[in-house]
Amino acid sequence: MPKNKGKGGKNRKRGKNEADDEKRELVFKEDGQEYAQVARMLGNGRCEAQCIDGTKRLCHIRGKMHKKVWIAAGDIVLVGLRDYQDDKADVILKYMNDEARLLKAYGEIPDHVRLNEGVVDEDDAAAHDDYIQFEDEDIDKI
Repeated sequence: MPKNKGKGGKNRKRGKNEADDEKRELVFKEDGQEYAQVARMLGNGRCEAQCIDGTKRLCHIRGKMHKKVWIAAGDIVLVGLRDYQDDKADVILKYMNDEARLLKAYGEIPDHVRLNEGVVDEDDAAAHDDYIQFEDEDIDKI
């Protein structure tokens, strides 16, 4: 009979994110980095992000973050730009909601970027404007 040499299975590995609620130091962008908002997730560790400089880039989620930090559409991330490919980038860090609000307050992220919600296309925004407005009538008349 073989001896059990491991420390546990996948359920043990899932419970390692207990230090997430601690306050961490706010990281600002440096040379070769840019802030971006995730437009949509593509799968296979990739996403499409709208960078603050106006360029839409295909971003690769680094292995250290893969399956540990969950990224969704609308999240603010820090991406590392590539010298040899301008249309591709690498996700370095995901900002929490309060950190993204601080970046916006410091002026790092422009005011037109909407936080805490997914990226809305113009077509989707027009579809949400279709609503019916009812007249206020006395219910007894009906």
